[in-house]
Amino acid sequence: MNLSENAIRVLEARYLRRDSGGKLCETPSELFARVARAVAHAELLLGNAELARRWEERFYNLLVHLDFLPNSPTLMNAGTPLGQLSACFVLPIEDTMESIFGAIRDAALIQRTGGGTGFTFGHLRPAGDLVKSTGGTSSGPLSFIKIFDCATENIKQGGKRRGANMGVLPVDHPDIQAFIDAKRTAGNLTNFNLSVGVTDAFMDAVERDEPYDLHHPSSGRVTGRIKARAIFDRMCEAAWETGDPGLIFLDAIARSNPTPSLGQIDATNPCGEVPLLPYESCNLGSINLSRFVRKGEGLADVDWNRLGEVVHQAVRFLDDVLVVNRFPLAEVEKATRATRKIGLGVMGLADLFLRLGVPYRSERAVTLSANLMSFIAREARRESVALAETRGVFPAWPQSRLAGAGLSVRNATLTSIAPTGTISIIAGTTSSIEPIFALSYRRVGVLDGQTLVEINPLLLTIGEQLGFLTPAVLQFVEEFGTLSGAPGVPETARELLATALEIDPHQHLRIQAAFQSAVDNAVSKTINLPADSTPGTIADIFLAAFHLGLKGITVYRNTSLSNQVLQIGSGEEPFEKEYAAKCDPYQCKL
Repeated sequence: MNLSENAIRVLEARYLRRDSGGKLCETPSELFARVARAVAHAELLLGNAELARRWEERFYNLLVHLDFLPNSPTLMNAGTPLGQLSACFVLPIEDTMESIFGAIRDAALIQRTGGGTGFTFGHLRPAGDLVKSTGGTSSGPLSFIKIFDCATENIKQGGKRRGANMGVLPVDHPDIQAFIDAKRTAGNLTNFNLSVGVTDAFMDAVERDEPYDLHHPSSGRVTGRIKARAIFDRMCEAAWETGDPGLIFLDAIARSNPTPSLGQIDATNPCGEVPLLPYESCNLGSINLSRFVRKGEGLADVDWNRLGEVVHQAVRFLDDVLVVNRFPLAEVEKATRATRKIGLGVMGLADLFLRLGVPYRSERAVTLSANLMSFIAREARRESVALAETRGVFPAWPQSRLAGAGLSVRNATLTSIAPTGTISIIAGTTSSIEPIFALSYRRVGVLDGQTLVEINPLLLTIGEQLGFLTPAVLQFVEEFGTLSGAPGVPETARELLATALEIDPHQHLRIQAAFQSAVDNAVSKTINLPADSTPGTIADIFLAAFHLGLKGITVYRNTSLSNQVLQIGSGEEPFEKEYAAKCDPYQCKL
């Protein structure tokens, strides 16, 4: 196991166990042994001691070699009395005080164990609506979102990180304009990502420049009629200014809902990669793609055989997590065990591209992305079928679309692309399917005010191979985080090492769509935009995302937030060039 200095700092600050005096009492290898032993206990419960011993060893090797890492709550809590291992939850909110404050209570119970929560506030009556029981008027969804945000501000997830939320409001809710503008007030809803739930009909109305109806959430009656383009433009302007709201495409989610008989999906986890039914949870894990490069006869290629082996092991790991997990609420346990959803994803895509000599902004990158995810999805399904043969299908299978297709699987969903905020630091690779953020950058305020300085190690390797990494070039990269404008750098190197803001936003979209085409759940990805982008640019991106069949879309315009987490350059003083991925709570508040 080869851990970077930053990985060790993150592990010590967030993951390694401490004694009653606060002193570290666990090493990284002991952490992975703890997790492997706890998860492999499922093999004893479902099989025998020999299976448990064998899979504990395999799981340990999977983790210690950094081929695969599960979501943070599993690393933090496996093998501890807490034992809550899932990252993603969706809680229902109905239009009663009992439901609203019950959801706040439930969110607190979840967030204290390390989970993140998503909600739709679409069932709440609009501001100014009559409350018959009191004769007063409703304060509307936004006022209650602020209460949720305040509660989260005072809960630290599992004693390790502050809570994370997703708030969704359907586009036909009467209070949609106030929701869109919610984050335009500085410091508002800092513990929430916001997304507007849009429909195909709304997007069609935008393109035809037609009006659409607003509906009362309880009665369904029409409360108003407004130009779809005006609301859409307002969304684009707010996203240009603050990064919020994003969009979730409700009809695209509904079309791929494996269990529509169980209900409608109208909310996601905090970063949008897992659409879930009320009370469902999902445990995630990511394969480190940078570990799967095979060299032969001078050429590099994906090590497909080893990747397939790890996919099978990772699916079994995540299914075992469901067996040993200690759920924070009885309702969550019931809903989660009914569908047994897991979300296997990837990290280190940009590093893989670098090792293969594939520029992120090339056509080959799009093709390889589609091939990678198709392969992972196919192998994951094979493992889930095999598990179903020995362990049984998920309980809701008879009512699912999968039963209708004659596909007997252990898990209703298998794949998801998460942002991999801190686990990619532990793995020493690039985040999720994002491009290289910068060749030199700072993570500001990630560990209680500490700054983590990172220089992409492959820059040094490629620079030495191609002979351009002079002291002057290295100093330039350290200051500006890019090769753009650096003296004496060959064009092939500039192309291969292009950073996030140098990549056309539509190429970002094409990579996201390539993964989404083979992903059961959804894809969390930020579309990076330079500071001089316009709201019109964002409008083009939102429309393109709709036509590409994505389930959600998030943009971030450089410098639109003052507290950016990732900043280009390694110096301690801020540079003119600064950039951060959209501030998702998992990365910003770890």
